Amino acid sequence: MEKRATEVIKEEILAALETVIDPELGVDIVNLGLVYAIDLKEDGTCEVQMTLTTMGCPLTNILADMVERALKDVPEVEKVDIQFVWEPAWTTERMTTYAKMALGIH
Repeated sequence: MEKRATEVIKEEILAALETVIDPELGVDIVNLGLVYAIDLKEDGTCEVQMTLTTMGCPLTNILADMVERALKDVPEVEKVDIQFVWEPAWTTERMTTYAKMALGIH
């Protein structure tokens, strides 16, 4: 079986994460700028470093479950390890133009 290119796999992981919609804001976590880093290890563990819009967000477990479910469709991902980080702090500056438009932020 031919090994798939790392860039293709990374694009699939990002596309999967774009299906995870923040329940409070109605925009995906990638365009919101909540995903800080993605690393797929040799053993199939996908490490996702992400943050939330506010510390102590009640949706932490819900979003973690949504991320795990989204990534299970990527063949190379065997396990998901989500690390919530608070530095650097999230600001609206991390949002894409699409997310800002969707939320009416100029």
